[in-house]
Amino acid sequence: MPDYKTIRCETEDGVAWVTLNRPEVHNAFDLEMMREVHACWRALREDDEVRAIVLTGEGDKAFCTGLDRGAVSNPDAPKEFGQQRGATPLHANDPVDLLPPKTGAQLWKPVIAAVNGMACGGAFYMLGEVEFIIAAEHATFFDPHTTTGMAAVFEPMLMLQRMPLGEVMRMSLMGAHERLTARRAYEIGLVQEVVPAGELREAAARAAKAIASQPALAVQATVRSVWYAQELGHRQALDVGKTLVQLSIDEDTMAEGQRAFASGRRPEWRLR
Repeated sequence: MPDYKTIRCETEDGVAWVTLNRPEVHNAFDLEMMREVHACWRALREDDEVRAIVLTGEGDKAFCTGLDRGAVSNPDAPKEFGQQRGATPLHANDPVDLLPPKTGAQLWKPVIAAVNGMACGGAFYMLGEVEFIIAAEHATFFDPHTTTGMAAVFEPMLMLQRMPLGEVMRMSLMGAHERLTARRAYEIGLVQEVVPAGELREAAARAAKAIASQPALAVQATVRSVWYAQELGHRQALDVGKTLVQLSIDEDTMAEGQRAFASGRRPEWRLR
């Protein structure tokens, strides 16, 4: 795995831990971080030893607070980010092209977000495309775009896949005037588990290791099928599903599973 300046990526027991590492700016992303996150997704895509991924932020104050406005004000930034390229407005750059694991990098290994503080604005580029979210009790979620005079566009588009319409509208329109608690985010389905801050890593590790222990092809085909169901019409998704079932059938893996079942061996399970 390459060395990064703005993120860390460590692997253990089939699980990659990706940590956004700019705590001095609440893990806000600049151009370098965007490029490194994208490069990391691509590298993990090619690493067959990695079967599950946990995404989190350094420290306990913030998961990610979106775009680092200070970095954008850099005189060199307009040549790289958010500006029109060419004679028409159809070739503007946007971090949505680099940050999301699915549309940005075609990464179909499961990604779990461990949210350890504030998550706002551009953080939803990533949270909108993870498989599920585990949050510390002190985590908060909000989108300040309208308060700063900007339209919230890609963030609510992505979050509509995991939040009810009214909640997306309220979060987008209230801007910096209101934040969702971790508990409220759990109630509306944005977050799947809320734990004390000191237990966040343990909870994420437990889920990631369980997923990583299962056959990779079955897991990744499951991830792809659920996202197809989100992206396609119902009938189209069912048709594609038939192909995914055939692609995911591996005789050796299925035989091993049948032997384990026949032997009476079962994984230890817990109620949630």
